Amino acid sequence: MSQSNRPQPDSPDLTIGLVGCGVMGRGIAQIAALAGAQVRLTDAREGAATAARQELIATFAKLTEKGNLDQAAAANAAERLTACNGIEDLAGCHVVIEAIVEELGAKKSLFGTLEGIVAPDAILATNTSSLSVTAIAAGLKHPERVVGFHFFNPVPLMKIVEAIGGIMTAPEITDFMLALGKHWGHAAVRAKDTPGFIVNHAGRGYGTEGLRLLAEDVVTVPALDAILRDTAGFRLGPCELLDLTALDVSHPVMESIYHQYYEEPRFRPQGLTRQMLTAGLLGKKVGRGFYRYGADGKKESIPEDPPSTVRPASVWLSRERPQLAERIERLIVDTGVRLETGELPSDDALCIVTPLGDDATTCCVRDGLDGRRTVGVESLFDLSRRRVVMTTPATDESYREMARGLFGADGKAVSVIRDSAGLVTQRVVAHIVNIACEIAQQGIADPADIDRAVTLGLGYPIGPLAWGDELGSATVLTILTNLEEQTGDARYRSSPWLQRRALLGLSLHHKEI
Repeated sequence: MSQSNRPQPDSPDLTIGLVGCGVMGRGIAQIAALAGAQVRLTDAREGAATAARQELIATFAKLTEKGNLDQAAAANAAERLTACNGIEDLAGCHVVIEAIVEELGAKKSLFGTLEGIVAPDAILATNTSSLSVTAIAAGLKHPERVVGFHFFNPVPLMKIVEAIGGIMTAPEITDFMLALGKHWGHAAVRAKDTPGFIVNHAGRGYGTEGLRLLAEDVVTVPALDAILRDTAGFRLGPCELLDLTALDVSHPVMESIYHQYYEEPRFRPQGLTRQMLTAGLLGKKVGRGFYRYGADGKKESIPEDPPSTVRPASVWLSRERPQLAERIERLIVDTGVRLETGELPSDDALCIVTPLGDDATTCCVRDGLDGRRTVGVESLFDLSRRRVVMTTPATDESYREMARGLFGADGKAVSVIRDSAGLVTQRVVAHIVNIACEIAQQGIADPADIDRAVTLGLGYPIGPLAWGDELGSATVLTILTNLEEQTGDARYRSSPWLQRRALLGLSLHHKEI
């Protein structure tokens, strides 16, 4: 396809058509106009384009008042915005971006109409978040010029855009959109046309595994969120996040990606969110979801159990995994409680094991311990804010309280969960890393782009592949192997990308020649 009549992404002559003036469309128009492009706005709703232009001009004024934009730049950007009378006014546009309803028929119809309006070398870009770019382009006269250009709300703040080429998309079209996204101030990453692309694909690990822990009755909702915030560094727990995004949005996406991947176990949703959706418990926007919300939008406060003041007379710490034991040994010593050094515990010692993908029961039996006096402790992740204690089905209440008192002696929070292969954080993070490895294995995106897209698009504390390298790929592989063995669930089968790099001692960012 010739590009002779299309200005370069940084040219002031580049004209962008924007179809759909909702929040997403306005956000795209804002960054395009501020970056120097001419922007023509149109919407099927009467008066919506004019209203969007006025709202954007008001936004520029607010940015100026806050000192984030000078007056000249605001005035110039406003001049570059045009409210069109109809879709026919997009005839001279070099790129048309649609941000309309997420419905395949509507997008195909729109692009079919645009083909008879725009020039032969004009690019047709879809901001779809979950539909196939190939399917949107199918049946058009020039499917090679249709490309995905997926932004995230709010567009001016979420500095990431996915450029997705369908099966028929010409490579130079995707290249142009990557350059355009970069010129507009976003990190632009290339992705294959697969369900969820990069970000929504990678995001399947967090919420679905958190929901799986709830379904197994391992942990309560507030404890699940607190553990993942405090030990792994997530900004929001999975239930808090689902309440924020709303289940009428997030649950259909979970089901859609699961079915688009032909019931891939890694993406399996849970019945709980379907029940909540049916009951209308959508989340923050209706005042109730996993939590209740006040009229001011603030989440209900759920107090944690008061600290335990009970201490064990002595503690026996399993040395099955020395590196994990060392991470909690200092915490025990600092309490002044005697740490036993014998191969076997004394008759009344609190016994502590350090699971890695397995459960406290399995560790207890391997070490020949008394299940009534045994607890597992999360020792792979951050211990500075919260400690996680996992009981066995046999753990006596008095020893559970001793463990709470021991690990909360310095004033830090302690969460107690029921026995589970992989505790909480190990399960969730290993699942996230594994899905990212499979994205790399399938060639959906380059490893560096996977990490960049996930950190910017999902706000994770670290990219999933970098996280795997930080933990150690062999460690992640061990967690997944033990999870699959103990649960019998193919959900936890490890990606070949992870297996081979763990065996060879390579970084998860390492690409084959």
